[in-house]
Amino acid sequence: MDLNKISIFQALNERMNWLGQRQKVLAENIANQSTPDYKPRELSESDFAAFMRRSSSRMGLAASSGHSLGLKGRVTDHYEPEIAPEIKEVSPNGNAVVIEDQLMKVADNQAAYQTATNLYRKHLALIKLAIGRPIG
Repeated sequence: MDLNKISIFQALNERMNWLGQRQKVLAENIANQSTPDYKPRELSESDFAAFMRRSSSRMGLAASSGHSLGLKGRVTDHYEPEIAPEIKEVSPNGNAVVIEDQLMKVADNQAAYQTATNLYRKHLALIKLAIGRPIG
């Protein structure tokens, strides 16, 4: 059973991918906290509703080769970071990274990722229960 064909798992994969890439962007911001003229970056929020509309409209089967079938549309692999719109303060060397803000975003990101993995685990347990396999 391919879980990526189930829309809830597609959405959770999309969310975890976005959160993973956001973690990289936040880590880059923290690493550049003393780089002159560096402006912190952020990813635009992933739109869950738009993803569900896209995935449900592309649920038809498409031949990826003569021997297999797959879903049209896959989880996005890359998001483009942009300069953060909420720059609060700038140091004398032009750096706009506020380390406290970045660390709060990292903590929020970690909590959101944990929530997504818990939802994934719960839905997987429900599927196992439905097909009569022991949960564990």
